[in-house]
Amino acid sequence: MIEHIRKSWLRRRIEDGLQRGFQHAYETVKVDPSKFLLQLRVAYGLPVSSFQGVYSVEVSHLDEIARRVIRGGMKIAAAEGAGLGLGGLITILPDLSILAGITLRTVQKLSLLYGFEYNTDEETAELWIAAASAAGVDISRELLEKGVVKRFVPRVIQRIAVQASGEVVEKWSGRLIPIASSLIGAGLNYFFVRAWGERARTHFRERHLLVRQKLASERTPLSIVSP
Repeated sequence: MIEHIRKSWLRRRIEDGLQRGFQHAYETVKVDPSKFLLQLRVAYGLPVSSFQGVYSVEVSHLDEIARRVIRGGMKIAAAEGAGLGLGGLITILPDLSILAGITLRTVQKLSLLYGFEYNTDEETAELWIAAASAAGVDISRELLEKGVVKRFVPRVIQRIAVQASGEVVEKWSGRLIPIASSLIGAGLNYFFVRAWGERARTHFRERHLLVRQKLASERTPLSIVSP
């Protein structure tokens, strides 16, 4: 009984922390597309001058870069989790806020890598659909409000927070013990970003392949049948 009450309380704390964290990240965190494009060209050797150019790059090359992007986010999340984890339960909320920012930046980078920018409201909505997919959330009901981003995004964030809090509460119970919380925080943050990153990568990869097929069909000349 006591264990159930403790986990229920912890889940509410995690849900609140994630909702606040993702809302803050939505308002303040945004990967600069031009800087990331330069990074893709210089650090990853991607031969493109715009994000539209990724549709002419081998998909396997994009997949390898995506894995490296996810690993980078995992390492940052692990380092952050180890540092704040020393405080145990006290640092759960600030930890989740930072983790939400790291996760969203990883999702944004994967979106750009596979050729999907987020300059318009529609593109921003698509980005949060991907975030929901990464969290394993079905937002079919919320899609009706997709065109109204200011209403759509907060509702998606709430659904993500509910789903994610249930996913991690069992594992993060160890954060109640400060002595173990540093290692636990590092490990859980690491695997949290890995799981979300891989699901987001799958989402963007599937969309990328659909766009690539469409572009290929548009380039294919119609055959002329002789009478």
